[in-house]
Parts: sequence; C-alpha cells; structure tokens
Amino acid sequence: MMVPLGWIGGVVGLILATIISLYSNALIAMLHEFGGQRHIRYKDLAGYIYGRKVYSLTWVLQSINLFMINTGYIILAGSALKGIYVLFRDDNQMKLPYFIAIAGFVCAMFAICIPHLSALGIWLGFSTVFSLVYFVIAFVLTLRDGIKSPARDYSIPGTPTSKIFTTIGASANLVFAFNTGMLPEIQATIRQPVVKNMMKALYFQFTVGVLPLYLVTFTGYWAYGSSTVTYLLNNVNGPVWMKVLANITAFLQSVIALHIFASPMYEYLDTKHGIKGSAMDFKNLSFRVLVRGGYLTLTTFISALLPFLGDFMSLTGAICTFPLTFILANHMYLVANENKLTSIQKFWHWLNICFFSIMSVAATIAAVRLVVLDSKMYHVFADL
Repeated sequence: MMVPLGWIGGVVGLILATIISLYSNALIAMLHEFGGQRHIRYKDLAGYIYGRKVYSLTWVLQSINLFMINTGYIILAGSALKGIYVLFRDDNQMKLPYFIAIAGFVCAMFAICIPHLSALGIWLGFSTVFSLVYFVIAFVLTLRDGIKSPARDYSIPGTPTSKIFTTIGASANLVFAFNTGMLPEIQATIRQPVVKNMMKALYFQFTVGVLPLYLVTFTGYWAYGSSTVTYLLNNVNGPVWMKVLANITAFLQSVIALHIFASPMYEYLDTKHGIKGSAMDFKNLSFRVLVRGGYLTLTTFISALLPFLGDFMSLTGAICTFPLTFILANHMYLVANENKLTSIQKFWHWLNICFFSIMSVAATIAAVRLVVLDSKMYHVFADL
C-alpha cells in the first residue's frame, strides 16, 4: 500500500480509507433492521430494498469478493510456509506453488472439521492471539532493522505513466484492507439493541482496531522504503526463532480467517442441498469433503497459478469492494431514506455513488494491467 503511494499519499490515503470505510459500513449497519426486520445477509438486505435481480447481483459480487479474499489468504499462508522453509533450507527445491498446495490442503481439512461459523468457538480467541503475536514480532524486527539500516529510498518507483496506474491500483488496496462486503453476516448474532451494538463494534474496529495495522505498515515502510516486498516478513532480519514464530502465526491466522470468509459460500451450498442434522452424519461429512474440498481445490489452483498477492488485493478492491461497500451502501441508504433526507444529503450520497463508480472502473483497469504485466514478468505458477 505504501510503496506506490509514498509517505504523503500512503499516510493520507490510509487515514481517508479508514474514515470512508467506517462511514460506508455505518450506513449498512443503520439499515440492519430496515422495514421492521433483521437482515442478517447483505444479499437479503439488497433484495428487500431492490428486488430479486439486485439480490442475485449482490450474491454474485459477494461470492467473487469472498473467493478472491480466500485466494489471497491461501497465497499468504503459502508465503508464510515458504518463509519458514527458506530459513532452514534456501536450496530453491521447494517452490511457492508447492507451499500454496500444502496450505490449501490444511485449509480444506479445517473446513471439513469445522461445520459452520458458530463452531469456530475458541479458534476465534486463537485468531486474536496469532494476530497480536505477528504484529508484535513484525513491529519489533522492522523497528530494529530501521534503526540499523542506512538511508532508505522512499521515491515512488516506475515511469510517470506506470505511477498513475499503480496509484489508482493502490487505492483499491487501501479499501480492500478495511472491508469485507459481509458486515450483516459477521454481526448476525449480535445482541439487542442490534444497530447500537453494531455501531459500537465499528467505532472500536476503526479506531483501536486499526492501530496495529498502521503500526506495522508505517514501520515497515520506514525501515525498508521502496524496497519493501509484498510479504513483509521476507524483508526482516533477526533471530530465526522469532521469524519462524511470526510465519507460523501468519499461516495459522490465514487458515482461520479463510474459513470465516468462506462460510457464506459453505452456508449457501449446505442450504441449497438440504444439509441438516449432525455434523458427523456420514452424508453431511461426505458432502463437506466433496463440496468444500472441491471449492478449496479450485481456490488453491488459482492461488498457485497466479500467486500475486498485491494484484489480487487491487483487483478485489476494484471489482467488488468499491461496488459492495461504497456504491451499493450509499444507494441503498438513499433509497431506504428517500423521504427523510434533505436535498443536500441526497446530493452527498449521489456524489459518493458517482465518485466511487469512477474509482471502481479506473481501479479495475489499473489492476488488470498490473496482473497482465506481472504474468508476463513471472509466468504462471511463479515462485515469488
């Protein structure tokens, strides 16, 4: 996020992305009980406001968004495994696609063993611990490197034309970092008063919750400048045990996080095929092995085929995050409260809709260009 934007663009962009993400998610939260009923799925809310066609369109966008998020998590998990391997055997025998395949297998086993989202239980606690351990180690090691390193180059790399495209693509990365397109699903079991508690959660997430992200992002860029790589732990120096521990936590956190973001697809497939009753029932277990295993096999194959984590972040932000979180949220709020909003408020929402529509198109072009260029440079199944 920082390399294509530099210090000023990166800091300002990250703060703006935080503010507009909080605002857009707040609009969705305020519609959670629209029409006197709870809408625990984003597609249900869109369908209630617009009808069946937009329900289907929202489901498609959500599915693409979550699939690409999961692709990114498998690439991240594979990168973490490779990060551990090269600490002990830097012989270039094991390539990144091999580690991505291993990560995909572990994710599939986890998906089969955890039948539904609410069954995660204690794993959510582990997830928090893994994240904190990673943040602490990444911060300490990058700070240590930054203090010891000579002067760094913070200039934005590339030609004037390429800088324009990378800057636009980086904007998609920024919004992708804060948004999932599944806020109603995540908050489905929140206690009453629902909207008030959702707002509390959002305020916490976009204030206290973003501090570790800011800390690692800014410290990492300060320490390594424009030479910072996509997977930060590939930059750091320090004790082997600390780097191993950080990579292990990154891997395990990726497995858990992927299951969370794959759960809407799992739920859809379970409901469509009438999967009910005991999770250990032979039919239900066989279904999870075949269907979830198949879904993650496809996800793993795409991850290994095009293992460009930064490119997937840009593309996902462009074609899914902008429409789902910013364009649709503003328009739904406008339609739902049309008779309550002043002319200035309506103009504000239409301004957001038009601006983010333009950004979505521009960022999609920039992201596709980046994927094409990287594919030519590295070839498929690249070992990055």
